[in-house]
Amino acid sequence: MRKIVIALSVLMALTSCVSKKKYAELEAKNKETQDLLNSCTVKLNTCLEEKAGLAATADSYKQHNQDLINSSKDLTILTTKGAENLEKSLESLKEKDLKISRLQDALTKKDSVTLALVTSLKGAVGINDPDIEVNVEKGVVFISIADKLLFKSGSYEVSDKAKTVLAKVAKVVNDKPDFECMVEGHTDNVPYKSNGIILDNWDLSVKRSTSIVRVLTNDLGVNPAKLIAAGRSSYVPLVSNDTAEDKARNRRTRIVVMPKIDQFYDMIEKEMKKQAK
Repeated sequence: MRKIVIALSVLMALTSCVSKKKYAELEAKNKETQDLLNSCTVKLNTCLEEKAGLAATADSYKQHNQDLINSSKDLTILTTKGAENLEKSLESLKEKDLKISRLQDALTKKDSVTLALVTSLKGAVGINDPDIEVNVEKGVVFISIADKLLFKSGSYEVSDKAKTVLAKVAKVVNDKPDFECMVEGHTDNVPYKSNGIILDNWDLSVKRSTSIVRVLTNDLGVNPAKLIAAGRSSYVPLVSNDTAEDKARNRRTRIVVMPKIDQFYDMIEKEMKKQAK
């Protein structure tokens, strides 16, 4: 019996030793596994964070890419509109250049006609007479005739000598159907003493103008529709009225010969209408 007890004690002791050793091994294995699990968890969390960061970066790149696509579309639209606007601007410039060219042609034609008229007048009237001046100012031809060739002092009756000069003017005017003439009477600054018919220098300047118009129409065959009678009194002098010679220069009749301006206005108006379309 005693032997059996001793044997059981020995067996239990051995069993106890084996269990403790096995437990220690399992404990060590468990710790190793836990450390590995912790390490994997850390790596997993790191990977998840990196994944989230990469996903955010990818979304940012996608948005940036979409923005670029949208910008490209907008740029294409802007470029197209810019090209259209540029084309319209070029067309507008071409139209304006054409308009300017046409107006320049009209002015050139006007200047050519004016030059031809001056040449005709100077040839017909004569340029050596100091009492007759033919010149051009701003595209208009002026014939200035001293009063001593046309009227007696203080009178508005045209002299016979004047009719010879006016006949030369009438011939040139009649040869130019597209021209009009304005006859301007001018006096010096000496006040006119009223005689009951003529009140002042205004009356005298107008009377002299209408007298010449009557000679041109009644005696010399100029179309009345081409003539304008005007009086300027003493208010447009050529020189001062300080001397008798200067006063004599200021007493004059000026015949303004000009193309019918409405023709050129019509031309300009037509070009403006074309430009507006």
